[in-house]
Amino acid sequence: MADTRHSIVQKEFTRIMTQKPIDGPAMVTNSGLVPIVIEQTARGERSFDIFSRLLKERVIFLVGPVEDHMANLIVAQLLFLESENPDKDIHLYINSPGGSVTAGMSIYDTMQFIKPDVATLCVGQAASMGAFLLAGGAEGKRACLPNSRVMIHQPLGGYQGQATDIEIHTREILKIRHTLNSILAHHTGQKLETIAKDTDRDNFMDPQQAKDYGLIDSILDKRVPNK
Repeated sequence: MADTRHSIVQKEFTRIMTQKPIDGPAMVTNSGLVPIVIEQTARGERSFDIFSRLLKERVIFLVGPVEDHMANLIVAQLLFLESENPDKDIHLYINSPGGSVTAGMSIYDTMQFIKPDVATLCVGQAASMGAFLLAGGAEGKRACLPNSRVMIHQPLGGYQGQATDIEIHTREILKIRHTLNSILAHHTGQKLETIAKDTDRDNFMDPQQAKDYGLIDSILDKRVPNK
């Protein structure tokens, strides 16, 4: 009975791994199926996963929780695109619930460090560190799609241990909060006191509210044609 069950599971796994979507081939990753696109070149056919193909167009996706591995990949892509062309904009598409402050700061610092402007666009949601990175895009080049949402709040933290250690971590999280609020104040034009008050609890905004607040510069419902 166990062998039969194992055989059925194995066959189903093989079927899923080898099946192709209607529109073309795909590869399986930890995050699910990723479409493969095929291009004709002078040297024959070349295949790319969809994200690598869009990277050629200077488009980077920040999707899902912000964590160290994802941050390292995004930093590497930013540095690569700078080396390819230091004078051409990079486009960062954000759909994230937020995550690690240190991972997010590594992305933010790299965005400010490299020469190309990084244009940010919220698709879906930009919450917590996602909203912070959205606001950290190049001035005049931060946008939301019409039905996306933005949420800002203070950094979250929890620690268990001796009283002295808890005090140390409390001071550190307050320091991080002040740093994040100061950077948001710089990018939004809001007063530091206003940012501190507005991030005390989860603060959700629709695109128009985010624009009025200074987190973004525009709301896009159609792609701007290339001139």
